[in-house]
Amino acid sequence: MAEEGTLAQMRHWFVEHKLRAVGSLWATSVAGSLAYNFSNPNMKTSVKVIHARLHAQALTLAALAGAAVVEYYDHKSGEKAKRYEKQVQQA
Repeated sequence: MAEEGTLAQMRHWFVEHKLRAVGSLWATSVAGSLAYNFSNPNMKTSVKVIHARLHAQALTLAALAGAAVVEYYDHKSGEKAKRYEKQVQQA
């Protein structure tokens, strides 16, 4: 039961801070990819940076798609759906 509470809290934080989560994921993936690429001494520095950017870009696009799915689901069944329902009923 404690895990459900923690999971619910994490979900609520993610719903409220989607772009912050995606930005943090981007920064982490750039740093991780750079660290991994710099362990390979046979690559030029420019290639290492380009690879880090590509990895981060792919992960960020996946995270944005995930955030869009969460937003869609939240609009259909979450607090936002209830808020919009109240606005429609008042009109």
